[in-house]
Amino acid sequence: MEKRKLGNTSLEVYPITFGGNVFGWTIDEKTSHQILDAFTGAGFNFIDTADVYSRWADGNKGGESETIIGSWLKKNNNRDKVIIATKVGSDMGGGKKGLSKKYILQAAEDSLKRLQTDYIDLYQTHFDDEDTSIEETLEAYAQLIKEGKVRHIGASNLTAERLKESLQKAFENGLPAYETFQPHYNLYERAKFEDGLEPICLGNNLGVLNYYSLASGFLTGKYRSKDDLDKSQRGGGVAKYLDDRGFKILAALDEVSKQLNTTPTTVALAWLIHRPSVTAPIVSATSLKQLESIIAAPELEITAHEIELLTQESAW
Repeated sequence: MEKRKLGNTSLEVYPITFGGNVFGWTIDEKTSHQILDAFTGAGFNFIDTADVYSRWADGNKGGESETIIGSWLKKNNNRDKVIIATKVGSDMGGGKKGLSKKYILQAAEDSLKRLQTDYIDLYQTHFDDEDTSIEETLEAYAQLIKEGKVRHIGASNLTAERLKESLQKAFENGLPAYETFQPHYNLYERAKFEDGLEPICLGNNLGVLNYYSLASGFLTGKYRSKDDLDKSQRGGGVAKYLDDRGFKILAALDEVSKQLNTTPTTVALAWLIHRPSVTAPIVSATSLKQLESIIAAPELEITAHEIELLTQESAW
């Protein structure tokens, strides 16, 4: 398994990013630590989270995921062995949200404290804030980089127009530019990224860390009918994929996974890993069994013919 350069950054990552949105939501601290131990024990080194994870769960206030990662880093004393990405900008309640310079500087301090570290490898704009100028946001990141608290910056969920504008403003004003991008992208959700955002990412050598890599679990093959939707807490987000195109994609995944004696999960991730624009798909696991199919993806010997079959059968 070879490391990949993350865009124009100095960071080198293995081609799976572990998504920390499950920490403090569908799994507790103990299980989270076990899965992180297994993930890094298999050789992987990249963990993605956000300050807002997992505020949506009952009794949570946000910051739970970062706190769990922080306690894991402290327990293992392995900060220099892993690359940590987190995000800023989501609504944390009490008026704490957005991309103003004042807010970003405070939010970064809060994330550092929860993560129990003195630097963030990749700090990302989570959602756009059109009430704040792009220059002000980038100036905040420039200060954090100068202070050594942030190494590189990235963005998520921007439109193609706003991503392009952000890169241009950075160049014009001598400010740090986004070096990575996080789109919603998988075998089913292709159009939005491929149609407008992918050319910008390729043209500017942005590292791409796509989220919902398995379409909320749909691409694992676990959900085949509406009767399956109550199999997990994420089932409600899968109903929209139960259409003719979705079933066509599942059939292609079944065919290829059978040929390769592996799982649909592994095949769906392998397809992403082989996309020219994608650096390291983000994917979560809530059990060691799930993790097995995930960490097998980079080593899967999938042929160009099999990749093309998946591309054709998932055409939008």
